[in-house]
Amino acid sequence: MPEDTIVAIATPAGRGGIGIVRLSGDRALEIAAGLIRFSRPEAREPLEPQRATLGEFSEPGSLRALDQVLVTYFRKPHSYTAEDVVEVACHGAPVILRCLVECCLERGARAAEPGEFTMRAFLNGRIDLTQAEAVRDLIESRTLYQARVAAQQMEGAVSARLKPHKKALLDLMARLAAGIDFAEDDVPVSGWDEILSSLDVIQHDLEKLVEGYEYGRIVREGLSLAIVGRPNVGKSSLFNRLLDQDRAIVTATPGTTRDLVTESASVGGIPLRFVDTAGIRETRDEVEAIGVKKTFEAVADSDLRLLVVDASEDWTEEDTRLLSKIRPLGPLLVACNKCDLPLRITPPDLERILRPDENTVSAVAPGFSPASSEASGAVAPGFSPPSRENRLGPLATVEAPSPSTPVGAPLEVVWTSALTGEGLPELKAKILELAAPARDAGPEGEFITNLRHQQLIKDCLGALARARQAADERMPHEMLLLDLYDALHALDTITGATTVDDLLGIIFSTFCVGK
Repeated sequence: MPEDTIVAIATPAGRGGIGIVRLSGDRALEIAAGLIRFSRPEAREPLEPQRATLGEFSEPGSLRALDQVLVTYFRKPHSYTAEDVVEVACHGAPVILRCLVECCLERGARAAEPGEFTMRAFLNGRIDLTQAEAVRDLIESRTLYQARVAAQQMEGAVSARLKPHKKALLDLMARLAAGIDFAEDDVPVSGWDEILSSLDVIQHDLEKLVEGYEYGRIVREGLSLAIVGRPNVGKSSLFNRLLDQDRAIVTATPGTTRDLVTESASVGGIPLRFVDTAGIRETRDEVEAIGVKKTFEAVADSDLRLLVVDASEDWTEEDTRLLSKIRPLGPLLVACNKCDLPLRITPPDLERILRPDENTVSAVAPGFSPASSEASGAVAPGFSPPSRENRLGPLATVEAPSPSTPVGAPLEVVWTSALTGEGLPELKAKILELAAPARDAGPEGEFITNLRHQQLIKDCLGALARARQAADERMPHEMLLLDLYDALHALDTITGATTVDDLLGIIFSTFCVGK
């Protein structure tokens, strides 16, 4: 266990209404009491545990008061680190906070390393490793949903989720070990079918945890979405609508956006970084050409792509070329913008463009019925359908994009109006659907968000697969135990160590060996 006393400023850098200096260790109370003058000097212990006490921090040497402070003493083990902890709350002046820390250092404290208070909490058994990691996730959370997930994990949700599997492993190992070590004491030995059944149950649930990691990773890290399209199709207007603020400049002049404009927002609790890009077109303008180049770089680097097309204009060769370049990159969402104007692109036309090999129609403009539209006369408000050739414009002579899209890459269509806000809720819902397709992975805390946890669970599953193969081949129980120990060790690395005493305890309590 750590024996020295550490000190650090616990509040963010900069000026503020309050700043806190935290000490932890055996000498925390002694150091703080020597620096702060309290209103009860006659008291034997001026600081009562778990209570805040008013005092004065004085300038070293002259004893002139520098600040009025509030001091809270947490007696071990009832503290964050399970050691004696003293927190001194000053006014948030950096010079006062630095002076207080320097005074603590002069009296024998040591400057804390990054994360050392939480590390001591872990080393002293106050929290396990998953809870320690969740502290960092809570501090770094950008959405309320992220904070809720991290708070659940701080309470031990990951450990609780893995605990039944660890217990099942220990039970199985105990039965196998008992059959080996206490064979002469009439201890019942597990049959092969029972062993295989136990392994299958553990494997099945752990595999669900691994599958849910992709959603957990998105919750923890967030995603980026690039908004692309021809100039003047309403990309920046949609960008502003999605953010609920005028972040990008919007004008009627094509090519207004020449650089990348990025901003983050929460969509369904998932942190999304939206990237508004320059309109893609052939240009001789050097600045605009650089913007177009940056657009393609942003599209390649983004997790999701939103292609914006102008539904009040004909589909163009530029739309087709852009679609053929971004469709192979992965999930794609197409926003048919300006649907408040008379439509020049209809849902059946769009289906033929986007899904040339499919006959079904799933994209529907507001007020438009896709079934037998020409025959029934069903049209969007204000829309009088011209001939098919006129509707498609240049598309009549343009080949459909090459079908080089990754198998299973999602493609969704939404009809929107950045002017009126029509279709915006559906657009956000589709973004969330593409961003987090596995969002039914379970309640908060029921899925894993950490790559280290996923890799260790995969290691555990690998060891269980080897154990199952050994059981299928009717290998000696000693061989199975080697693989089961590997599986248990992987879980131990997440939750904490299991000792041989745990196994012996289960053996003696369950089988009453020595009767």
